[in-house]
Amino acid sequence: MRVVRHRDRRRRARWRRGLWGGGEVLVTAGVVLMLLVVHQLWWTNREARQGAERKVEALEKEWGTRGGDSPAPGAAPSASASPRPAATGASGSARPRPGGAVTVSGRSRASQAYAVLTIPRLHLRVPVAEGVSKPYVLNKGYVGHYPGTQQPGQAGNFALAGHRNTHGEPFRYLPRLRPGDTVRVETEAATYTYAVDKVLPQTSSRDSGVIRPVPRSLVRPSYGYDEPGYYITLTTCTPEFTSRYRMAVWGKLVSMRPRE
Repeated sequence: MRVVRHRDRRRRARWRRGLWGGGEVLVTAGVVLMLLVVHQLWWTNREARQGAERKVEALEKEWGTRGGDSPAPGAAPSASASPRPAATGASGSARPRPGGAVTVSGRSRASQAYAVLTIPRLHLRVPVAEGVSKPYVLNKGYVGHYPGTQQPGQAGNFALAGHRNTHGEPFRYLPRLRPGDTVRVETEAATYTYAVDKVLPQTSSRDSGVIRPVPRSLVRPSYGYDEPGYYITLTTCTPEFTSRYRMAVWGKLVSMRPRE
C-alpha cells in the first residue's frame, strides 16, 4: 500500500494553486489587450469620425453652403478661375476682392479647423486644422496643415498630414490615389481643386523635402519637382500600423472657384 506523505500533498496543492493563478493572470492580460485593441481600432475611429463629421457640418453652416462645390438645383455653375497667387488679408480671414480675386482663409491659430478636404476616390470629406499635433488635431480625425507651408491656392506647397490607422484614419486608403484623381479644398472664400500628379510610396519619416515649397524628396531625389508651382502634399505613415516611414501624394492646382 502506497503511503502519501503530507509534504507531497502540500507540494502538489501549491503547484495547482500556482498553475491556477498563472492561468488567471494570462486570461486577465489577454482580456486587457483585447480591450486595448478594440479601443484603438474601433472606438477611436468611431469617436474621431463622428467629431470630424460634426465639424464639417459646422463649417458648412458657418459658410452658409450646402456642402461641396456643387451648384444648387437649377443654378448655373460658376466658371472656374485660373490658378493665381492668393493673398491673405491683414485679419487672416478670407474675403472676396474686386474683380473676382479672393483671399485665402489663413487662420493660423493652433488646432483651428478652417477648411474641408474632399477626395472623391476615397469617399473622404474631413476638416483641415492648423498644425499637426496628435492630441489636438490628428487624433480628432482631422487632417493637419504643416505650419510654415502655404495655404490653399497660394504659390508653393500646401502640405497636409493625416492618420493612416486609428483616430478616424482619414488617410488609410491614400495609396489608392492615382494621377488625375481630384482633391478639393474648400475654405470660406473659395474651393480649390488639385489634380494628383505624383506618388512617393515610401521615404524616411524625417524627409522634410516632401513639404518644401518646391517639393522634392531628400532621401529619394528622383521623386519631386524642379520648378515653383501651386502644389498640394498629402502625407501619412506607411506601412499600415507603423510610423517608421512616410508616403507622400503630390498634386497641382487646376482650378479655383470663388464662393458666392
